[in-house]
Amino acid sequence: MAMIFGASNILWMVFAVSQAFKVDIFPESRIIAQIGDSISLTCSTTACESPKFSWRTQMDSPLNAKVKSEGTTSTLTMHPVDLGNEHNYLCTVTCGSEKREKEFPVEIYSFPKDPEIRLSGPPEIGKPVTVTCLVPDVYPPERLEIKLLKGNTSLKKQEFLEPSEIKAKETKHLEVTLTPVDEDIGKALVCQATLQINAVDSESRVRETTEKLQVYISPKDTAVSVNPSTNLQEGDSVTMTCTSEGLPAPQISWSKKLDDGNLQLLSKNATLTLIAMRVEDSGIYVCEGVNPAGKDRKEVKLIVQEKMPTVEVYPAPKIAAQIGDSVVLTCGVTGCESPSFSWRTQLDSPLNGKVRSEGFNSTLTLNPVKFESEDSYVCTVICGHKKLEKGIQVELYSFPRDPEIEMSGLLVSGHPVTVSCQVPDVYPLDRLEIELLKGESILKKKIFSEDVSKKALETKSLEMTFIPTTEDTGKVLVCLAKLPIDEMEFEPKQRQSTQILDVNVAPRDTAILVSPSPVLEEGSSVNMICSSDGLPAPKILWRRQLSNGDLQTLSENTTLTLTSTKMEDSGIYICEGINQAGRSRKEVELIIQVAPKDVRLTAFPSESVKEGDKVIISCTCGNVPQTLIILKKKAKSGYIELKSTDGAYTIHRAQLEDAGVYECESKNEVGLQLRSLTLDVKGRESNKDYFSPELLVLYCASSLIIPAIGMIIYFARKANMKGSYSLV
Repeated sequence: MAMIFGASNILWMVFAVSQAFKVDIFPESRIIAQIGDSISLTCSTTACESPKFSWRTQMDSPLNAKVKSEGTTSTLTMHPVDLGNEHNYLCTVTCGSEKREKEFPVEIYSFPKDPEIRLSGPPEIGKPVTVTCLVPDVYPPERLEIKLLKGNTSLKKQEFLEPSEIKAKETKHLEVTLTPVDEDIGKALVCQATLQINAVDSESRVRETTEKLQVYISPKDTAVSVNPSTNLQEGDSVTMTCTSEGLPAPQISWSKKLDDGNLQLLSKNATLTLIAMRVEDSGIYVCEGVNPAGKDRKEVKLIVQEKMPTVEVYPAPKIAAQIGDSVVLTCGVTGCESPSFSWRTQLDSPLNGKVRSEGFNSTLTLNPVKFESEDSYVCTVICGHKKLEKGIQVELYSFPRDPEIEMSGLLVSGHPVTVSCQVPDVYPLDRLEIELLKGESILKKKIFSEDVSKKALETKSLEMTFIPTTEDTGKVLVCLAKLPIDEMEFEPKQRQSTQILDVNVAPRDTAILVSPSPVLEEGSSVNMICSSDGLPAPKILWRRQLSNGDLQTLSENTTLTLTSTKMEDSGIYICEGINQAGRSRKEVELIIQVAPKDVRLTAFPSESVKEGDKVIISCTCGNVPQTLIILKKKAKSGYIELKSTDGAYTIHRAQLEDAGVYECESKNEVGLQLRSLTLDVKGRESNKDYFSPELLVLYCASSLIIPAIGMIIYFARKANMKGSYSLV
């Protein structure tokens, strides 16, 4: 039993030792190292006082590394890492009779630099160019992928899947041929390289290079401008400017072609200026535009001649002179020490001017310019045995003043008016144009091209009739005269006058406001306010119409006030609105009322008449207008109103019952008055000589009835005898 217990203790101790002895490694995961880097593999133990370390590769290849063991730790250092270090490294640790191993997988890659973008030549518009995307020193190359992009567009993608026969770093590339266009200018070329460095975990490294696509245009359309000319004289200066199109902008250089054909560089500026030239400066000058895409050249030939005397005329070989002005013609010579001057006309007509010569200049003054001055003048210069001539052509015109605008009358809205645009003292007439504008609208245009132009100053005009409106107020009336003689240089070639339209409106809508009323009581006050529309604002004039028809001026104020009115103030009052365009009037009748007075009631011929007489009862009321007169007769039941005409009641044959009291009631809005009278009707006295008209009529009628009855009986009997009797 004791032996069993001892044996079990030994086994337990061995088990415990075996469980305590442990090997640790760092790093614990797969090691991925780039060629040229430095890496260290560390192997350490626990629960072992004196471990023994050894290192080897799985294939027993050379370690290509340094081992350093100390205590319980051993380190394997690879510096620098190269392709020979791509192995599985084994760390073996012996502790007594125990032995442990740990494996370090080391994977090597090479991806040291960004890709390179190379072009087969300068990229030119329309010309193919090969773009190469180069990735140097790659390992392993079969895990490489290259992509080439232009902007956001992929041009090409390539993978190198086939493994190499030898284990070595390689340089891989991708090529694309493209033809640049204008839209490619400024776009980016991107070369992107991706290396999958861990086949197990698909871990990748990405490098890319971006280059702006510099598109070139080879120099072309090279041109040269020469000022003043390619034909020069000794002492002259010349400026030559060269331009050339291309991208980038070509570098300009100037050279002179030598006799042997070589070029002598003169300048690297676009402009070449040569001063004080000599005859030997004649030759061919070459302008060349150069950029990385190519070159283009342009040649110009300069000829420098021996200097000769030159004659110049001022202000120009052809001038325009206004009639009446003063013109000075100048002739100057250079390159002659003692010149002799003379002037003449082309047709040898009189000069009509004064000549003055001094030094190297001679002048001919025409003052004033007349129609006879229109000629070609020749300046002759004698210099030694040389004779030089220059001519000046003098052409005449007359356009001295701005046009004149005239109106046939005042501008009144709705009334036709004639506008005249007059241009004075014009020559030549056949070139004259006149336009009449209102604002920006052309009202009328006239060209005098058909008029025969004679040598005389004439005044021409354009007329037009139009009807102005109030909308025209403030608009500008423009009279524009043109003398467009293109071959003659003078100013101005057009003149204009303007006039702002001020359209008047005749007074209208004249109105009168009477306060408190046009009908008043005597002694009241009244305000009469007059208004009238027009442009300009009408002036107000108050007048009163007299009995004889004349008008009495009362006031020039808008308001006419009458205080303490009397009956004499009644009448027609007239308000007139007056401006320069016309007048408008409005009338109002003012009635001043008073209470009836001076009422008279009369009987004509008398208040006492006989029966059968004609009687007129009349009621009148002073000078009070608008008075109501009522005639009444007193009866037992009251007063009976009589039908009267203009206050008069006529009794054609008075009867006894017509007698009685008659009353006149005169009233208006102010008051009333009553008047009465008593009419007495007397009966007629008996008279033997008196013969009543009624009795006379009865007597005459009876004398006619008896013969009539007899005739009726006679005709009735006669009809009965014939058998035609009838009641009828």
